[in-house]
Amino acid sequence: MKLKPIVVIGAAIVVGTLIGRFILPSSGDSTTEHAHEAEATDEPSTWTCSMHPQIQQPDAGDCPICGMDLIPLADDAGADEGPRVMSMSEASRALADIQTVRVVQDYPEAEIRLSGKLDYDETREKSLTARFPARIDELYVNFTGIRVKRGEHLAKVYSPELLTAQRELLTAYRVDPDGSITRAAREKLRLWDLLPEQIESIIGSGEANDHFVLKAPVGGIVADKKIKVGDYVKTGEPLFRIVDLDVLWANLDAYESDLAWLRFGQKVTFTVHSFPGEIFEGKIAFIDPEVDRMTRTTPVRVNVANAGGQLKPGMFVRAVVASRLAEDGNVYPPEFAGKWISPMHPEVIKDEPGACDVCGMALVPAEELGYVNDQNKVAPLLIPTSAVLRTGKRGVVYVEKTDAERPTYEGREITLGPRAGEFFIIKAGLEVGERVVTNGAFKIDSALQIQAKPSMMNPEDGDSMDPHEVHQAKIFEIPIEQARQLVQPYLALQSALAADELEAAKAALKSMMEISGYHGELPDLIHEMLAAQNLDGIRRPHFEVLSNVLINSIHSEPSAFPQELLIMHCPMVYDDRGADWLQANEPLLNPYFGAMMLKCGETKTKVSEMEGADVEEPPTAMSLDVAKQILPNYLKLQAALAGDDLDGSRVALKQMMESTGHHGVLPDLIHTMLAAEDMDGIRRPHFETLSNWMIEAVERDPSAFSQDLY
Repeated sequence: MKLKPIVVIGAAIVVGTLIGRFILPSSGDSTTEHAHEAEATDEPSTWTCSMHPQIQQPDAGDCPICGMDLIPLADDAGADEGPRVMSMSEASRALADIQTVRVVQDYPEAEIRLSGKLDYDETREKSLTARFPARIDELYVNFTGIRVKRGEHLAKVYSPELLTAQRELLTAYRVDPDGSITRAAREKLRLWDLLPEQIESIIGSGEANDHFVLKAPVGGIVADKKIKVGDYVKTGEPLFRIVDLDVLWANLDAYESDLAWLRFGQKVTFTVHSFPGEIFEGKIAFIDPEVDRMTRTTPVRVNVANAGGQLKPGMFVRAVVASRLAEDGNVYPPEFAGKWISPMHPEVIKDEPGACDVCGMALVPAEELGYVNDQNKVAPLLIPTSAVLRTGKRGVVYVEKTDAERPTYEGREITLGPRAGEFFIIKAGLEVGERVVTNGAFKIDSALQIQAKPSMMNPEDGDSMDPHEVHQAKIFEIPIEQARQLVQPYLALQSALAADELEAAKAALKSMMEISGYHGELPDLIHEMLAAQNLDGIRRPHFEVLSNVLINSIHSEPSAFPQELLIMHCPMVYDDRGADWLQANEPLLNPYFGAMMLKCGETKTKVSEMEGADVEEPPTAMSLDVAKQILPNYLKLQAALAGDDLDGSRVALKQMMESTGHHGVLPDLIHTMLAAEDMDGIRRPHFETLSNWMIEAVERDPSAFSQDLY
């Protein structure tokens, strides 16, 4: 009886692989005969790799591509249930490591990370001005930074005008202690900032003093001193500026993408480098109505209680806002449910309408400030970010069909809302309780393409598209930290492809595999590239997919990556559709064509120019004196970084700070480096910025530096 081969597709199939399965007979008799033969065989006749199904060997062993243990090959025939439906056996599902989760309805919590500095509370600054002409004969507060209490001595002055005003008060008081002239004389001295006890002392002594002691009308820190002993001051001239530090402002910068999660009155937690491990709190008191046109950030002000005086103006802070977003874009805070809030003082929260205890303004319901109260009414649908295959503006998922006899998955296009940490808010396309694939969706989509079915990554029919086009926008997400680790081997891969070096390209891919592991969408992609027999098999479409994944990570958090990275574009790839890639520096070297079209393309952008990039603006020049002073400690810092010595790096930075002071662009840079929690936080981009400033100073006048520098 004649047999015909049947190709069986399993869920472990990945892009570009064709899987040969078992030969199935066309009649019932032969099927029975074959089944008996199979039952008589205890050992599997074919072994394959879960990552490279094209590898089929008669004996157990290791995969020649990735080194993983081979597994027995199982039959996985299944009926065709639809154009975008993939069905498989339980064994194949386990082999492909398909995992699903339930679509839930809940408020997602996102942690918005902000940074900034502490500063004075402008509402608690008091400027002391001369209320009458005077000569400064003695200063009790003769330097800035000293703390004073209300009523403490500031200065002793001589003023003929004040002497005359005292005599007017005494004369009026002797005639009529409660008369209108006496009250007017009292009021005149009060308006000249004399304290009530000082006025009573004049009346009690019965004599006018030619010298007078100025006392602090408020308590706080003397932030500015404008006078010296012997100065003559006119009415209206400033004398002192006193600031109450019991409350500070944390001035933070929020990116545009963060604004949807921020609201007036939200709780903010933050840390400062001076007190590691200690958490401080405050509340958002102001969100600027405009976006800074240069930095593309929005200033956010947080009121911070500082009764103990631990916190100092100028400290760098790293802040976190935990926010729960509702479906309609409002924020759900359980602590504000049914509450009334002061629109000027977020710390004033009451259970019913009323007036603000601080300013007297009418309280407003929390809903008017962008909050919601009904948790069950507007909770959005959520799925993990790992479930979504991103295709530009589209998002697709694979949904498990629970009524099928075999594991079956159907592709579906969905409408995505904002991302909340490890979750996406779903606006349309899914229902509560459905199960979506979180691991293995890439394999399912690839299997559909190999079966000539339409891929969910491509809205058109699968058989009408160039297979290269299917991958043009395929993007999946990887953790930012993993993306950072992959940058260097990726750049090695890009260089190898541009140089037409197959072995070097595979060496770079193996380095990437050590970082990515062996299970997941990224390892699947790297496995496919390693299995390629030539450079073109690595380049298209796989290198573009890999590039898009890393570029997507860079767009989401530019400050986490080397700022000198370039995003390049070649318009000739895929019949003029074009494709992007990353490169460490110029000149442009095209990895898609190699030597054939090595210079084809253009630089699209630099990471340092992206919104949210962490770039230090250099000063116009570092003075030679400063450069000479910090050079020994700079060299200590360089040696510590080369030796991965975090403590040694911080010691060198602190010694540099002693030479630079605490105010200015250079001290700010050193402050930022000191606030870093690890070596990478010091190295990139801050050490490069510092090095560039030092090099500029050395090149300006090499003779000013006595030692040999390289």
